[in-house]
Amino acid sequence: MLLRPAIPQDAIAVARVHVRSWQVAYRTLLPSGYLDQLRPEDRASKYDFASTDPLKPYTLVAAEQDSILGFATTMQSHDAEPGGHGELLALYVDPDSWNRGIGVALIAAARARLVDLGLRQASLWVLKGNVRADRFYRADGWTPDGTSRTDTVWDIRVDEIRYRRELP
Repeated sequence: MLLRPAIPQDAIAVARVHVRSWQVAYRTLLPSGYLDQLRPEDRASKYDFASTDPLKPYTLVAAEQDSILGFATTMQSHDAEPGGHGELLALYVDPDSWNRGIGVALIAAARARLVDLGLRQASLWVLKGNVRADRFYRADGWTPDGTSRTDTVWDIRVDEIRYRRELP
């Protein structure tokens, strides 16, 4: 497995991982009819993997041969936080590749990216009730900070809980 920056040609493969992950991981958390209508083609057009602006999202992919197995997206936090704060915007692994250490490798690389930007703390948002994500992030040292929100993501309202951790 190779971890590398996403390139524009990865958009549809990343979108496939993104959609499949939502459809499997959120099956009991979001309406099935909504999940069933998600299409990678609709999601792929939203990615910008060509930007080198350090203030814009940065995506790493986990690739094996010609397949994208997962991805992680980070950036300086867009929450109202003081300087030195980053955010893990997304971390998804194709369900067929779960439990292979790909998520662990991606989150370590994502944290390293935030540290390279000079950031000292990070946050992320988890869909309320996502037990698998809670277990994964807690194992990596993230903890809920008591903040929650209702947000619209991919045209659906979701309840989320914020997690934080210090960066080394």
